[in-house]
Amino acid sequence: MKINRSNCPLANALDIVGDKWSLLVIRDIFLGKKTFTEFLKSPEKIATNILANRLELLINRDLLSVTKLPYDQKTKIYYLTDRGIDMYPIIYEMINWSSRNLDKEFGPKGKVLIEHFKQTSPEDAIEGAKSAYRSDRSEILAKII
Repeated sequence: MKINRSNCPLANALDIVGDKWSLLVIRDIFLGKKTFTEFLKSPEKIATNILANRLELLINRDLLSVTKLPYDQKTKIYYLTDRGIDMYPIIYEMINWSSRNLDKEFGPKGKVLIEHFKQTSPEDAIEGAKSAYRSDRSEILAKII
């Protein structure tokens, strides 16, 4: 059993995803990354030891699951659980907040997301992303299992 430092719901959530990397790993999974090597190729340049730690934390908190490829037992495939998929509204809101409040030029993927969010209701954007990921996850797992 994990001991939380507070009875505050926000503090409890931050104990899981309040570091610099956890939400970026979840973002990357929504963007199609599945392996340790793919996560390492993200532009933020996460260190291998930190990535391993965050993946373990997210698995232990039931936001991620992991399986191995049947034809390559060295390669682990990481995927979001339903609890992990439920993090998408947070990612959505943080991207929108950045778009509204930071005077910054975002990269191509960020620009595409922001433009999509401007043209879609929040409910449709969030449910669409969650539904699309669930479908992708089903396809990935069907190929592995």
